Amino acid sequence: MQIDTFGLERWFAEYEHEAEIMLAESGVRSLSTDRFDTDPGELGYVIPTNGDPDLRSRLADRYDREAEEVLCTCGTQEANFLAFLSVIQEPNDHAIVVTPTYQALHAVPDAVGDVTRVPLEPPTWELDVDAVADAIRPETKLLVLNNPNNPTGRYHPLEKVEALYDLAADEDAYLLCDEVYRLLAEDPLPPVASLGPRGLSTASLSKSYGLAGLRFGWLVGNEALLETAWNWKDYTTISPSIFGQHVAKQALEKEDDILAENRDLVADHRDRVQEFLERHDLEWYDPVGVNGFVTVPGSFETGKEFCRAVLEEGVVLAPGEFFGHPERFRIGFGLPTEELEEGLSRIERVLE
Repeated sequence: MQIDTFGLERWFAEYEHEAEIMLAESGVRSLSTDRFDTDPGELGYVIPTNGDPDLRSRLADRYDREAEEVLCTCGTQEANFLAFLSVIQEPNDHAIVVTPTYQALHAVPDAVGDVTRVPLEPPTWELDVDAVADAIRPETKLLVLNNPNNPTGRYHPLEKVEALYDLAADEDAYLLCDEVYRLLAEDPLPPVASLGPRGLSTASLSKSYGLAGLRFGWLVGNEALLETAWNWKDYTTISPSIFGQHVAKQALEKEDDILAENRDLVADHRDRVQEFLERHDLEWYDPVGVNGFVTVPGSFETGKEFCRAVLEEGVVLAPGEFFGHPERFRIGFGLPTEELEEGLSRIERVLE
Protein backbone atom coordinates (compact mmCIF):
# COMPACT_ATOMS: atom_id res chain seq x y z
CA MET A 1 0.00 0.00 0.00
CA GLN A 2 1.39 3.38 -1.03
CA ILE A 3 -0.58 6.60 -0.70
CA ASP A 4 0.00 9.97 -2.34
CA THR A 5 0.99 13.00 -0.28
CA PHE A 6 -2.14 14.97 0.62
CA GLY A 7 -1.30 18.12 -1.32
CA LEU A 8 -4.01 20.42 0.03
CA GLU A 9 -3.43 19.48 3.66
CA ARG A 10 0.32 20.03 3.27
CA TRP A 11 -0.41 23.46 1.75
CA PHE A 12 -2.53 24.29 4.80
CA ALA A 13 0.15 22.94 7.15
CA GLU A 14 2.70 25.24 5.55
CA TYR A 15 0.65 28.44 5.47
CA GLU A 16 -2.53 28.25 7.57
CA HIS A 17 -1.15 28.83 11.05
CA GLU A 18 0.82 31.96 10.19
CA ALA A 19 -1.79 33.51 7.91
CA GLU A 20 -4.24 36.06 9.26
CA ILE A 21 -7.30 35.04 7.24
CA MET A 22 -8.21 31.51 6.14
CA LEU A 23 -10.27 32.00 2.98
CA ALA A 24 -9.67 28.40 1.98
CA GLU A 25 -11.75 27.12 4.90
CA SER A 26 -14.26 24.55 3.69
CA GLY A 27 -16.78 24.73 6.54
CA VAL A 28 -19.12 27.17 8.23
CA ARG A 29 -17.65 29.46 10.92
CA SER A 30 -17.10 27.58 14.18
CA LEU A 31 -19.73 27.71 16.91
CA SER A 32 -18.75 28.73 20.42
CA THR A 33 -18.65 26.12 23.19
CA ASP A 34 -20.89 28.33 25.35
CA ARG A 35 -23.87 27.04 23.37
CA PHE A 36 -23.40 23.57 24.83
CA ASP A 37 -22.87 21.67 28.05
CA THR A 38 -19.23 20.68 27.68
CA ASP A 39 -18.93 18.34 30.68
CA PRO A 40 -19.37 14.72 29.56
CA GLY A 41 -18.25 13.29 32.90
CA GLU A 42 -15.51 10.68 32.82
CA LEU A 43 -13.29 10.86 29.74
CA GLY A 44 -13.19 7.18 28.90
CA TYR A 45 -14.00 5.32 25.71
CA VAL A 46 -17.43 5.53 24.15
CA ILE A 47 -19.14 2.24 24.97
CA PRO A 48 -20.13 0.51 22.75
CA THR A 49 -17.28 1.71 20.57
CA ASN A 50 -19.45 2.07 17.45
CA GLY A 51 -21.39 4.87 19.18
CA ASP A 52 -24.18 5.34 21.69
CA PRO A 53 -27.13 3.12 20.60
CA ASP A 54 -29.72 5.85 21.15
CA LEU A 55 -27.70 8.31 19.10
CA ARG A 56 -27.16 5.77 16.33
CA SER A 57 -30.89 5.05 16.31
CA ARG A 58 -31.62 8.76 15.96
CA LEU A 59 -29.17 9.07 13.10
CA ALA A 60 -30.52 5.91 11.46
CA ASP A 61 -34.03 7.39 11.31
CA ARG A 62 -32.73 10.04 8.91
CA TYR A 63 -31.75 7.34 6.43
CA ASP A 64 -34.65 4.90 6.92
CA ARG A 65 -32.11 2.50 8.43
CA GLU A 66 -31.59 0.66 11.73
CA ALA A 67 -29.17 1.61 14.50
CA GLU A 68 -26.97 -1.37 13.54
CA GLU A 69 -26.49 0.28 10.15
CA VAL A 70 -24.81 3.37 11.63
CA LEU A 71 -21.17 3.56 12.73
CA CYS A 72 -20.05 6.69 14.61
CA THR A 73 -16.59 7.87 13.59
CA CYS A 74 -14.00 10.57 14.16
CA GLY A 75 -15.26 12.88 11.44
CA THR A 76 -16.22 12.15 7.85
CA GLN A 77 -12.60 11.47 6.94
CA GLU A 78 -12.55 8.32 9.05
CA ALA A 79 -16.03 7.31 7.86
CA ASN A 80 -14.85 7.43 4.24
CA PHE A 81 -11.59 5.65 5.08
CA LEU A 82 -13.41 2.79 6.79
CA ALA A 83 -15.88 2.49 3.92
CA PHE A 84 -13.07 2.20 1.38
CA LEU A 85 -11.24 -0.48 3.38
CA SER A 86 -14.47 -2.42 3.85
CA VAL A 87 -15.51 -2.44 0.18
CA ILE A 88 -12.16 -2.59 -1.61
CA GLN A 89 -10.43 -5.68 -0.31
CA GLU A 90 -8.32 -6.91 -3.25
CA PRO A 91 -5.73 -5.03 -5.37
CA ASN A 92 -7.83 -5.46 -8.52
CA ASP A 93 -11.06 -4.26 -6.89
CA HIS A 94 -12.15 -1.22 -8.86
CA ALA A 95 -13.66 2.11 -7.83
CA ILE A 96 -15.00 4.92 -10.00
CA VAL A 97 -14.60 8.39 -8.51
CA VAL A 98 -16.29 11.53 -9.81
CA THR A 99 -13.71 14.35 -9.83
CA PRO A 100 -12.67 17.04 -9.05
CA THR A 101 -13.17 16.23 -5.41
CA TYR A 102 -11.46 16.13 -2.03
CA GLN A 103 -8.22 14.21 -2.53
CA ALA A 104 -8.97 11.55 0.09
CA LEU A 105 -11.94 10.34 -1.95
CA HIS A 106 -9.69 9.11 -4.75
CA ALA A 107 -6.28 8.72 -3.07
CA VAL A 108 -7.38 6.19 -0.44
CA PRO A 109 -9.20 3.78 -2.80
CA ASP A 110 -6.32 4.16 -5.26
CA ALA A 111 -3.90 3.08 -2.52
CA VAL A 112 -5.75 -0.19 -1.86
CA GLY A 113 -7.34 -0.95 -5.24
CA ASP A 114 -7.74 0.47 -8.73
CA VAL A 115 -9.43 3.80 -9.49
CA THR A 116 -10.93 5.36 -12.61
CA ARG A 117 -11.71 9.06 -12.39
CA VAL A 118 -14.72 10.43 -14.27
CA PRO A 119 -14.34 14.20 -14.64
CA LEU A 120 -16.89 16.94 -14.23
CA GLU A 121 -16.27 19.49 -16.95
CA PRO A 122 -16.24 23.27 -16.43
CA PRO A 123 -17.96 25.63 -16.40
CA THR A 124 -21.14 23.80 -15.29
CA TRP A 125 -19.49 20.69 -13.76
CA GLU A 126 -22.42 18.55 -14.87
CA LEU A 127 -22.38 14.87 -13.90
CA ASP A 128 -22.17 12.57 -16.95
CA VAL A 129 -23.94 9.36 -15.93
CA ASP A 130 -23.08 7.70 -19.25
CA ALA A 131 -19.37 8.31 -18.64
CA VAL A 132 -19.67 6.58 -15.27
CA ALA A 133 -21.51 3.68 -16.90
CA ASP A 134 -18.79 3.36 -19.55
CA ALA A 135 -16.12 3.13 -16.82
CA ILE A 136 -17.73 0.16 -15.07
CA ARG A 137 -15.86 -3.16 -15.21
CA PRO A 138 -16.60 -6.61 -13.82
CA GLU A 139 -14.24 -5.74 -10.95
CA THR A 140 -16.08 -2.53 -10.04
CA LYS A 141 -17.06 -2.54 -6.37
CA LEU A 142 -17.70 1.13 -5.65
CA LEU A 143 -18.88 4.42 -7.18
CA VAL A 144 -17.84 7.53 -5.27
CA LEU A 145 -19.61 10.89 -5.30
CA ASN A 146 -19.36 14.07 -3.21
CA ASN A 147 -22.66 15.94 -3.27
CA PRO A 148 -22.73 18.94 -2.99
CA ASN A 149 -19.32 18.84 -4.61
CA ASN A 150 -16.11 20.15 -3.09
CA PRO A 151 -14.54 22.25 -4.66
CA THR A 152 -17.06 23.32 -7.31
CA GLY A 153 -20.22 23.67 -5.21
CA ARG A 154 -22.17 21.72 -7.88
CA TYR A 155 -25.24 20.00 -6.38
CA HIS A 156 -26.07 17.09 -8.64
CA PRO A 157 -29.84 16.57 -9.03
CA LEU A 158 -31.69 13.60 -7.57
CA GLU A 159 -32.36 11.92 -10.92
CA LYS A 160 -28.63 11.71 -11.61
CA VAL A 161 -27.82 10.43 -8.13
CA GLU A 162 -30.55 7.81 -8.49
CA ALA A 163 -29.11 6.82 -11.88
CA LEU A 164 -25.71 6.27 -10.25
CA TYR A 165 -27.35 4.20 -7.53
CA ASP A 166 -29.04 2.01 -10.14
CA LEU A 167 -25.71 1.51 -11.92
CA ALA A 168 -24.09 0.42 -8.67
CA ALA A 169 -26.95 -1.86 -7.67
CA ASP A 170 -26.99 -3.55 -11.07
CA GLU A 171 -23.31 -4.44 -10.59
CA ASP A 172 -23.68 -5.52 -6.94
CA ALA A 173 -21.44 -2.55 -6.17
CA TYR A 174 -22.01 0.33 -3.76
CA LEU A 175 -22.60 4.03 -4.28
CA LEU A 176 -20.75 5.99 -1.58
CA CYS A 177 -21.73 9.63 -1.22
CA ASP A 178 -19.87 12.09 0.99
CA GLU A 179 -22.72 14.37 2.08
CA VAL A 180 -21.03 16.79 4.49
CA TYR A 181 -22.58 19.84 2.79
CA ARG A 182 -26.03 18.34 2.10
CA LEU A 183 -27.87 20.13 4.91
CA LEU A 184 -26.65 23.56 3.79
CA ALA A 185 -28.87 23.27 0.71
CA GLU A 186 -32.21 25.05 0.88
CA ASP A 187 -33.93 21.85 -0.25
CA PRO A 188 -31.63 18.91 0.64
CA LEU A 189 -31.87 15.76 -1.45
CA PRO A 190 -32.60 12.44 0.23
CA PRO A 191 -29.33 10.89 1.45
CA VAL A 192 -27.88 8.11 -0.69
CA ALA A 193 -28.13 5.54 2.11
CA SER A 194 -31.91 6.01 2.01
CA LEU A 195 -32.09 4.96 -1.66
CA GLY A 196 -31.54 1.26 -0.96
CA PRO A 197 -29.17 -1.39 0.40
CA ARG A 198 -26.34 -0.51 -2.03
CA GLY A 199 -26.19 3.10 -0.82
CA LEU A 200 -23.56 4.35 1.62
CA SER A 201 -23.67 7.83 3.19
CA THR A 202 -21.00 9.63 5.17
CA ALA A 203 -21.46 12.89 7.04
CA SER A 204 -20.41 14.76 10.15
CA LEU A 205 -21.03 17.84 12.25
CA SER A 206 -17.96 19.58 10.80
CA LYS A 207 -19.01 21.43 7.66
CA SER A 208 -22.73 22.21 7.83
CA TYR A 209 -22.93 22.64 11.61
CA GLY A 210 -19.69 24.55 12.28
CA LEU A 211 -18.39 21.96 14.74
CA ALA A 212 -15.24 20.68 13.08
CA GLY A 213 -13.37 20.46 16.37
CA LEU A 214 -15.71 17.77 17.68
CA ARG A 215 -14.31 15.29 15.13
CA PHE A 216 -17.67 13.51 15.12
CA GLY A 217 -19.11 11.83 12.03
CA TRP A 218 -20.84 8.68 10.86
CA LEU A 219 -21.06 6.04 8.16
CA VAL A 220 -24.45 4.58 7.17
CA GLY A 221 -24.81 1.33 5.20
CA ASN A 222 -25.92 -2.27 5.41
CA GLU A 223 -25.20 -4.15 8.63
CA ALA A 224 -22.73 -6.67 7.18
CA LEU A 225 -20.59 -3.92 5.70
CA LEU A 226 -20.81 -1.91 8.92
CA GLU A 227 -19.53 -4.91 10.89
CA THR A 228 -16.45 -4.95 8.63
CA ALA A 229 -16.02 -1.19 9.03
CA TRP A 230 -16.34 -1.48 12.82
CA ASN A 231 -13.66 -4.15 12.78
CA TRP A 232 -11.35 -1.79 10.88
CA LYS A 233 -12.21 0.98 13.34
CA ASP A 234 -10.86 -1.19 16.17
CA TYR A 235 -7.47 -0.69 14.50
CA THR A 236 -7.81 3.07 13.97
CA THR A 237 -9.52 5.22 16.62
CA ILE A 238 -11.34 2.43 18.52
CA SER A 239 -14.23 4.74 19.45
CA PRO A 240 -15.37 8.26 18.64
CA SER A 241 -14.48 10.97 21.14
CA ILE A 242 -16.66 10.88 24.24
CA PHE A 243 -16.57 14.69 24.31
CA GLY A 244 -17.53 14.83 20.63
CA GLN A 245 -20.43 12.43 21.13
CA HIS A 246 -21.64 14.37 24.19
CA VAL A 247 -21.82 17.66 22.30
CA ALA A 248 -23.08 15.96 19.11
CA LYS A 249 -26.24 14.83 20.91
CA GLN A 250 -26.95 18.43 21.91
CA ALA A 251 -26.16 19.79 18.46
CA LEU A 252 -28.64 17.41 16.85
CA GLU A 253 -31.28 18.51 19.36
CA LYS A 254 -30.63 22.14 18.39
CA GLU A 255 -30.01 21.51 14.71
CA ASP A 256 -33.03 23.38 13.34
CA ASP A 257 -31.73 26.62 14.82
CA ILE A 258 -28.08 25.90 13.99
CA LEU A 259 -28.76 24.98 10.38
CA ALA A 260 -31.12 27.93 9.84
CA GLU A 261 -28.43 30.32 11.10
CA ASN A 262 -25.78 28.71 8.94
CA ARG A 263 -27.90 28.67 5.79
CA ASP A 264 -28.66 32.38 6.22
CA LEU A 265 -24.98 33.17 6.71
CA VAL A 266 -23.92 31.09 3.71
CA ALA A 267 -26.55 32.65 1.42
CA ASP A 268 -25.50 36.16 2.41
CA HIS A 269 -21.81 35.38 1.97
CA ARG A 270 -22.34 33.70 -1.39
CA ASP A 271 -23.98 36.91 -2.63
CA ARG A 272 -21.09 39.02 -1.32
CA VAL A 273 -18.52 36.86 -3.10
CA GLN A 274 -20.60 36.84 -6.29
CA GLU A 275 -20.60 40.64 -6.35
CA PHE A 276 -16.84 40.66 -5.75
CA LEU A 277 -16.20 38.24 -8.61
CA GLU A 278 -18.37 40.22 -11.01
CA ARG A 279 -16.43 43.40 -10.22
CA HIS A 280 -13.19 41.69 -11.16
CA ASP A 281 -14.39 39.63 -14.15
CA LEU A 282 -13.86 36.32 -12.35
CA GLU A 283 -16.22 33.37 -12.72
CA TRP A 284 -17.52 30.42 -10.75
CA TYR A 285 -20.47 28.04 -10.92
CA ASP A 286 -23.02 29.37 -8.40
CA PRO A 287 -22.25 26.98 -5.52
CA VAL A 288 -24.25 25.06 -2.93
CA GLY A 289 -22.32 24.68 0.30
CA VAL A 290 -19.46 26.95 1.33
CA ASN A 291 -16.90 26.48 -1.48
CA GLY A 292 -16.58 28.07 -4.90
CA PHE A 293 -14.14 27.18 -7.67
CA VAL A 294 -13.02 30.44 -9.26
CA THR A 295 -11.15 31.19 -12.47
CA VAL A 296 -7.61 32.50 -11.97
CA PRO A 297 -7.22 36.21 -12.84
CA GLY A 298 -5.81 36.74 -16.32
CA SER A 299 -2.55 38.30 -15.08
CA PHE A 300 -1.61 35.03 -13.35
CA GLU A 301 -0.77 31.76 -15.08
CA THR A 302 -1.79 29.26 -12.41
CA GLY A 303 -3.74 28.87 -9.22
CA LYS A 304 -0.57 28.44 -7.18
CA GLU A 305 0.97 31.60 -8.59
CA PHE A 306 -2.14 33.61 -7.70
CA CYS A 307 -2.53 32.02 -4.25
CA ARG A 308 1.10 32.73 -3.41
CA ALA A 309 0.57 36.37 -4.32
CA VAL A 310 -2.47 36.48 -2.04
CA LEU A 311 -0.43 34.87 0.76
CA GLU A 312 1.70 38.04 0.74
CA GLU A 313 -1.44 39.80 2.00
CA GLY A 314 -1.90 37.26 4.81
CA VAL A 315 -4.77 35.35 3.14
CA VAL A 316 -4.88 31.61 2.39
CA LEU A 317 -6.73 30.31 -0.68
CA ALA A 318 -6.63 26.77 -2.10
CA PRO A 319 -4.87 26.39 -5.47
CA GLY A 320 -6.82 24.51 -8.11
CA GLU A 321 -3.78 22.28 -8.76
CA PHE A 322 -4.81 20.22 -5.73
CA PHE A 323 -8.06 19.39 -7.52
CA GLY A 324 -6.58 18.83 -10.98
CA HIS A 325 -7.47 22.32 -12.28
CA PRO A 326 -4.49 24.72 -12.22
CA GLU A 327 -6.60 27.36 -13.97
CA ARG A 328 -8.74 27.81 -10.85
CA PHE A 329 -8.62 28.35 -7.10
CA ARG A 330 -11.01 27.42 -4.31
CA ILE A 331 -12.45 30.04 -2.02
CA GLY A 332 -14.43 29.29 1.12
CA PHE A 333 -17.06 31.77 2.28
CA GLY A 334 -18.35 30.22 5.49
CA LEU A 335 -16.11 32.14 7.90
CA PRO A 336 -17.34 35.11 10.00
CA THR A 337 -18.57 38.06 7.95
CA GLU A 338 -15.89 40.51 9.12
CA GLU A 339 -13.13 38.06 8.16
CA LEU A 340 -14.70 37.39 4.76
CA GLU A 341 -14.93 41.11 3.97
CA GLU A 342 -11.35 41.75 5.12
CA GLY A 343 -10.10 38.79 3.12
CA LEU A 344 -11.83 39.97 -0.05
CA SER A 345 -10.43 43.46 0.49
CA ARG A 346 -6.90 42.05 0.67
CA ILE A 347 -7.42 39.94 -2.45
CA GLU A 348 -8.66 43.11 -4.17
CA ARG A 349 -5.34 44.78 -3.40
CA VAL A 350 -3.57 41.95 -5.25
CA LEU A 351 -5.93 42.22 -8.21
CA GLU A 352 -5.51 45.98 -8.48
